[in-house]
Amino acid sequence: MITSATLKAVPFGGLVNEDVMQKIWDISNIPLPVQDMIGSGSHKNEFAEWTTDELAAPDIANAHVDGAPVSTDNTKSGERVGNHTQQSVKRVKVSKRAQSSDVIGQSNALAYQLTERQKELKRDIDAIMLLNQGSLADDGTDAGLSAGLEAWLKTHVSYGANGVAGGFNLSTGLVVARSLGTKRALSETVIRNICQDIYQAGGNPSKAMGRPAVIRKLSEYLFTSTAKVATLMSDQGKSREAAAALGAVNVFVTDFGVTLELTPNRLQTTTATATSTLFIIDPPKLMRSDMNGIAVEPLAKEGTADSRLMSTDWLLKVLSEKAHGLIGDIDEALAVVA
Repeated sequence: MITSATLKAVPFGGLVNEDVMQKIWDISNIPLPVQDMIGSGSHKNEFAEWTTDELAAPDIANAHVDGAPVSTDNTKSGERVGNHTQQSVKRVKVSKRAQSSDVIGQSNALAYQLTERQKELKRDIDAIMLLNQGSLADDGTDAGLSAGLEAWLKTHVSYGANGVAGGFNLSTGLVVARSLGTKRALSETVIRNICQDIYQAGGNPSKAMGRPAVIRKLSEYLFTSTAKVATLMSDQGKSREAAAALGAVNVFVTDFGVTLELTPNRLQTTTATATSTLFIIDPPKLMRSDMNGIAVEPLAKEGTADSRLMSTDWLLKVLSEKAHGLIGDIDEALAVVA
């Protein structure tokens, strides 16, 4: 008697045809949290600059005698800041035979590799944009670096003990990375304080972005009796026939009209072991800027293999540093406190 087992056992490799779904399932094909929410632009030089400005505080003693000369001069200029361009690359190399082969889930091996590696290139940039990375000019030896958001922010920040802000240095024209502090629990009071400071300065943040562990801890805390929030409802003031069992909070409304969408970021990295940062972001005040987009160029052939180089020259523009906030040195293992 011939059974399935005997068919499989026939040398060489058996007689049963393979039954393989012609599709590749990629668990890592996820959105780009930072680039999907901020603007995009372009620049022409390795060092790109922009200016920032802000209105003076209200002068409650602003009264003038009619006809009298005006001796004051209220003219002022803003600050000129900038960032260096970072070049990020990916290379693929596929033989002619591989391109002609019938491959599972791929019509062409080279085209597939180009598509997937471009996704990786964009993911690299998304993660780098949030790093505590200072800026650096490309000098032919060291690669140029675009400063990350954690290094840029210096005004509305909260760190653990001994943490020191970085920021743009007007003397050197470089953004300096911050010094890390001692890790501590995330605090609701600190979040409210940062939001108040941003609001008072004129910012309108709408995103609280952090690593999934931090967003989960914050969501869990908001269900406790310690949290200073009203009864949790997904559709306050509306009648409904059926209620959903909610196990998470995705929006946090502050006292200042600031509504923060809790945004988990799977691409955000830690700053130290089990330690990370919560960003309070005003998306329109951030921009990814490119010199040439993502370019795909053929390289010299090596034998029968085709090579392609993907490259992009980009930088992060923090259009208004005071529009954002940062809570650093968060211990991801600790519960959020009041």
